[in-house]
Amino acid sequence: MAHDAFALILLMLVLGYAFQRLRALPEDAAQTLNLVVLYVCLPAAVLRHAPRLQLEPSLIGVALVPWALLLASVVLVTLAARMLRFREDERAVLLLTVALGNTSFLGFPLTKALIGEHALPYAVIYDQFGSFLILSTFGLWVLARYGGDRRPTVGDMARRIATFPPIWALALGFTVMPAEPPAWFAGALQRLSDALLPLAMLTIGLSVKLALPRDELKPLATGLSLKLLAMPALAWLLMRAMCMGGDMARATVLESAMPSMVTAGALAISHNLAPRLAAAMVGYGLLLSLLTLPFWAR
Repeated sequence: MAHDAFALILLMLVLGYAFQRLRALPEDAAQTLNLVVLYVCLPAAVLRHAPRLQLEPSLIGVALVPWALLLASVVLVTLAARMLRFREDERAVLLLTVALGNTSFLGFPLTKALIGEHALPYAVIYDQFGSFLILSTFGLWVLARYGGDRRPTVGDMARRIATFPPIWALALGFTVMPAEPPAWFAGALQRLSDALLPLAMLTIGLSVKLALPRDELKPLATGLSLKLLAMPALAWLLMRAMCMGGDMARATVLESAMPSMVTAGALAISHNLAPRLAAAMVGYGLLLSLLTLPFWAR
């Protein structure tokens, strides 16, 4: 299953990148596919698995790990930026792309492939209560601080959270959605959620840039090392410290090892924050993660 998933990931990434280079699809194709994934496939995946999740105190630990890693990433990026004399826009890009991982588009299908479908609810908790909330709060603050936007208000953050479709799916999954829905509905959800991996990878392929910023190799190497090695190593230590093991710990560590979130890179580029570095963190991080992720899934 894992080999099939990786083969599909590579195929869809190559196709997406080829379509991008050949300009075979409309310019807004990636944005359209991204909306389909966010509004259809991702909520379907959440609805499939959230009702099976047994609410227990240990889940709080899963939700807290990304916030602990956020604190660690801010400290480590700040120290590295001072020691290596990174520019302010380079620091901003690393704050975004080290703290925020691709925990849904890539994280959900790879958790299913490398650990098993039963571990997917833990990835959902990590993503929805970690990555998404961090993007909606800390991510907006970084853009405001370094990109010249106005400071986001509590209302801005609340509206962003409340209008995110997977949040509604998670709420329905925890309340009214039965663990065993009617067969016709379960089948429809399965088909929609199965489309998550190919569509998400095609979207990433259409969006990713592989330009190597030669004058920014130092911050790039620093960011990739922190994102792909330091963050999952810290997550593993946190799991041990909280006496959490099994597939819950494996899924949590795997989520922490995901490469940089495409949205984080896109937001940095749209605010003209070291755009080549942001593109390289996403693009090269994704390629290198195909080598590192199987190790962290053990």
